[in-house]
Amino acid sequence: MSFPGLLGMDSAAQSYQHRPLLIKLWPPSQSTRLMLVERMTKNLTNPSIFSRKYGLLSKDEAEEDAKQIEDIAFAAATQHFEKEPDGDGSSAVQIYAKESSKLMLEVLKRGPRVKEDGELISEKGSATSKTFFDISGGPRAFIDGEEAAELLKPLRGPNSVTKICFSNRSFGLDAARVAEPILISIKDQLKEVDLSDFIAGRPEAEALEVIAIFSSALEGCDLRFLNLSNNALGEKGVRAFRSLLKSQNNLEELYLMNDGISEEAAKAVSELIPSTEKLRVLRFHNNMTGDEGAIAISEIVTRSLALEDFQCSSTRVGSDGGVALAEALGACTHLKTLDLRDNMFGEEAGVALSKVIPKFADLTEIYLSYLNLEDDGAEALANALKESAPALEILDMAGNDITAKAVPSLAACISSKQFLTRVNLSENELKDEGAILIGKALEGGHGRLNELDLSTNLITWSGARLLAEAVVQKPGFKFLNLNSNFISDEGINELKNIFKNSPDMLGPLDDNDPEGGDIDEEAGEDSDHDELESKLKGLEI
Repeated sequence: MSFPGLLGMDSAAQSYQHRPLLIKLWPPSQSTRLMLVERMTKNLTNPSIFSRKYGLLSKDEAEEDAKQIEDIAFAAATQHFEKEPDGDGSSAVQIYAKESSKLMLEVLKRGPRVKEDGELISEKGSATSKTFFDISGGPRAFIDGEEAAELLKPLRGPNSVTKICFSNRSFGLDAARVAEPILISIKDQLKEVDLSDFIAGRPEAEALEVIAIFSSALEGCDLRFLNLSNNALGEKGVRAFRSLLKSQNNLEELYLMNDGISEEAAKAVSELIPSTEKLRVLRFHNNMTGDEGAIAISEIVTRSLALEDFQCSSTRVGSDGGVALAEALGACTHLKTLDLRDNMFGEEAGVALSKVIPKFADLTEIYLSYLNLEDDGAEALANALKESAPALEILDMAGNDITAKAVPSLAACISSKQFLTRVNLSENELKDEGAILIGKALEGGHGRLNELDLSTNLITWSGARLLAEAVVQKPGFKFLNLNSNFISDEGINELKNIFKNSPDMLGPLDDNDPEGGDIDEEAGEDSDHDELESKLKGLEI
C-alpha cells in the first residue's frame, strides 16, 4: 500500500517509472473497474498483519466494501480529471489508486462489522482490548504534545498491554517527548510494536529525532513482532532505530515495506539486527534495494533458519541480487510463502531459484510474476516445483514472457498439484497450444481450484473453450479470467453459454480483440487499459 514518505523516494516513484504516453488513461473501462474490485476483495479477505489484530472480513462483506471503495475512488479521480481535460489521465490514475489504498486501510482497521446472524461485533474483544492499545483509527493526521498526552493516557499507570499500534498518526517532537516516558514504563511487557507510518510529513531532521526518541525508549524490550513500514526510512532512518534494533534477539515477524530501503539501508538492517534465529516472517516490498541491497538482505535470510514467509517484491533486484537471494533461501527449509514479484531476475536467477525449490517441502504459496523469467527460467522452476511442494496452493507466474515452449513443464507441474486454489499465468504468450495443455492438466482432480487467470495470452476460441470446460464443473471454482485475448464474438457467446448456470464465474471479456490483429496500429484504447492495469498492479496491502 502506498503512502508518501519524507526520508526516501516517494513510494509512487518507487513502484514504476513514467513512460511516454500517447493516449489518455482516463476513464478506465468497466472491465478494469471490475478487476480492481476483484483485486481489492482478495486483499481484504487475505490474512494479514491487520486481520491478526482486527479480524478477517468475510468474502461477502469484503466484496461490498470493495465496490463502495471503487465507487468513491472513481468519483474522486474523475472529478480531478475533469479539472485538467487536456492531461493524459496519469494523475487521475494515481488518485484512483491512492484513494483505493487509503480506504482499504480504513476498512481493514475497522474489521468485520457483522456476524452471519446479523449481531454486531465489537472491533476488539474484551480480552484483546486489555492487551492491545491502538491509536491508528480515524483519519491520518499530525498530533501534537497535548493530543498525544490525551491519546496515551490509558497507558499511564498499571496495565496489561502487550501490543501497541501508533500507526497512521504523525508524531512531532512534542508528541514524541510525551510518549517517551510512557513507553519506557511499559517496554518490559511489550511483545508487539507497530510504528508504521508514524512520522509522515515531518521534516527530515525532526523525523530522525522522533525515531531516535522512540528507539531509545523501547531499547531492551523483548519483541516478537515489529512493523516499521511506510516511513521512507532510508539508511538514516534505519540507523536512527539502532537502539531498538540492536536489542532484539527474539523477533519472529519484521516488516520493512515501502521504507526506501536502499543498498546502504539494507546493509544497515543486516548489521543492526543481532539475531534472526526465530524470525518466521520477513517482509520487504516497494523499496529501492537493488542488487547490492539484495545481497545484504540475503545475509539476513541465510541466518533466518526458521523463516516461513519471505517477501522481497518490487525492490529493483536484478540477476545478481536474485541469484544471491535464491542461494540464501536454500537455508530456509521451513518456507511456506515466497513472494519475489516485480523484480528483474531474468533466466539466470530463475534457474538459481529452481535449484533450492526442492528444499521447500512445506511451500504453499509462490509468487513469481514479472521477473523476466522467460521460457528457460519458467521451465526450470516448473520442473523443480513438480518434484516438490506437494501442498502448493497458489502458483503465480504472470508477466514473464512465457511461450508455449515452456507449457509442457508448467502443465506437468500443475497436474501434479492437487491442492491448487489459484493459478495465475496472465500476460504471457501461451496461445492456444499452451491454453489447451493447461486445460488438460486441470481436467482431473483439482477440486480446490477457485481461480484461473490466463488473460492476455493470445488465446482464441479453441483454447478458451477447453479452459472453460475444464473448470466450469469444479465444485469450489469462482473465477476464470480470459480477458484481453483473441476470442471471436461467436466464441464469447459460447463461453457465456458454458457458464450460463454460473455467470459470475466468467470474468469480463470486453477488452478482448476478436480480430486478433496488430494492436500497434490502433494502440489507443487497448494500450490505454494495458497502461492503466500496469499502474494498478501494486495496489495491495
